[in-house]
Amino acid sequence: MAVKYKVVEMGNPGDQSAPKKFYARLVSNGEITLHSLSKEIAGRSSLTVGDVKNVIEQLIELIPQHLAEGKIVRLGTLGSISLTCSSEGKETAAKVNPSCIKSIKASYRPSNDLKSSLADLKFEKQS
Repeated sequence: MAVKYKVVEMGNPGDQSAPKKFYARLVSNGEITLHSLSKEIAGRSSLTVGDVKNVIEQLIELIPQHLAEGKIVRLGTLGSISLTCSSEGKETAAKVNPSCIKSIKASYRPSNDLKSSLADLKFEKQS
């Protein structure tokens, strides 16, 4: 199955006078819920839907706890999640303190295995 895309015209936000260009944008094909994923996994294993759902929910609960401890959470061939921050610059190291941190986010990095499995995707223009 091919991944669908559409063509969109966009201007350059940094230069409003620059000519607009056309770009490909991927089109989503719905979504899948935690319950649906749990059913699929249960169908491929000896676990019940409830067992699978419980494990996934526990994983979702534990990831933020370990990130808060400063750990990188490695999820095997899925990739890893770590925290990154944006901070205000100061003239000296002594002036840098927690109030300088302006935002924090979880950063996901796909594994090389996942990246290579996506390298073979086929694309189809949405009609």
